[in-house]
Amino acid sequence: MKTLAFIFWCLAGPLMAQTVVAAQAIRSQTIITSEMVGLLPDETLGAFTDIAATIGLEARVNIYPGRPIMLSELGRPAILERNQQVVMIFVSGGLSITSEGRVLDRAGVGERVRVMNLASKSIVFGTVTANGQIEVGL
Repeated sequence: MKTLAFIFWCLAGPLMAQTVVAAQAIRSQTIITSEMVGLLPDETLGAFTDIAATIGLEARVNIYPGRPIMLSELGRPAILERNQQVVMIFVSGGLSITSEGRVLDRAGVGERVRVMNLASKSIVFGTVTANGQIEVGL
C-alpha cells in the first residue's frame, strides 16, 4: 500500500502554491468578480489560494492592485447596513421572544453582529438570518 501511495505522489508532480491577488483597485463594499482578481505562483500565509473562493464575496476594505487578498479582507455580501432597524428573535424550547433592535455594524447572512435592543438600550450579539432578522441567544 505504501508503494502505491508513493507512485501516486511521484506522478502528481510538484505541488504549486498560489496566491490570489487584486488585478485592479477594489473599493470597500465591492462584490468581487473574476476580472478583478488574478493568481501569483507563490504562497502568502493568510491569503486566498483559489480564485473561485473569492468570486461573489464583498471587499471589507480597499484592496490595491498586485496585493495578496487576505482571508479577513473579504466576507459575505452585507444585507444589513449600520443603524438599520431589525427584528431580534430569541428562541428557547417553546419560548419565542421578539424585539426591535438597531444593527451596529454592516453584516451578511450567517455573520455575528452587535445589535442594540431599542427597548432596553442593551447591546447583544446575534447571527444574521437569510430574511434579515437577528437570532440572539445564549
